[in-house]
Amino acid sequence: MTRLAIIGLGLIGGSLARALRAAGQVSHIRAYDPDPRQGRTGLEQGVIDEFANSADAAASSADLVVMAVPVLHTAEAARALRPGLSKTAVLTDVGSTKVSVMADLTREFGELPPRFVAAHPIAGTEKSGVAASRGELFRGHRVVLTPHPQQDPDALATVEAMWSSVGARVVQMAPDCHDAIFAATSHLPHVLAYAFVDMLTHLPNADDIFSNAGGGFRDFTRIASSSPEMWHDIVRANRGEVAGLLERQIGELHELLDLMRSEDWPALKLRFARARAARERYLPHIE
Repeated sequence: MTRLAIIGLGLIGGSLARALRAAGQVSHIRAYDPDPRQGRTGLEQGVIDEFANSADAAASSADLVVMAVPVLHTAEAARALRPGLSKTAVLTDVGSTKVSVMADLTREFGELPPRFVAAHPIAGTEKSGVAASRGELFRGHRVVLTPHPQQDPDALATVEAMWSSVGARVVQMAPDCHDAIFAATSHLPHVLAYAFVDMLTHLPNADDIFSNAGGGFRDFTRIASSSPEMWHDIVRANRGEVAGLLERQIGELHELLDLMRSEDWPALKLRFARARAARERYLPHIE
């Protein structure tokens, strides 16, 4: 049984607290969030046992400290909790970028703490806040760990066991590899969804467009309902990878535009067919 501290009581932090409690892995859950409303909701819903008035107070006496904050707030969170962090505690995060997070921890601690484990659960919804948290959120989903050269093996094993206990599938990879992959599979899709919806809102018939939107439109644009603050932070933290892919995507769109203008419909159809075949090859069970 572990004394858990959650720094940042939102969707991910709250869902992890719920999941670990349900799995019988924690004896006491203390949290801190700069928004006291999250603390009140967490207490009312039984997500946490105690809401601290500071990050270092939350981390005090905890065996495991989870930073569940937007990636651009990693350094701030680490600085705030550090006075309360015991030498034996395991520190981990849930950030969607890993190179920036590890750089922030290095600056704050002088080096990457051996008992820090960089982690990224590949789960979430477009909702935010502890009220949206769900204990089953991570079941069947991947969690990526990115070990570093100073990594304490026991800390790594602790975090891997934590995620496995809530039904997640844990994998490991290098931090730069992680950032390149998730720029393609997550970060760029959010940029495109935001840009597409924003473009439509500026059309003179926007009201008619949105009132007649069907299921495909809702599926394609769902992630544009995600937290703008969080995704601003993610794109900014991983801007090199995202910008490179966005430039490639813009090139592809120009090519499609040229095909339509030249009325090269066989070539356009070939692009569609190639994309469909790739999706069915790599994602055969996704509907």
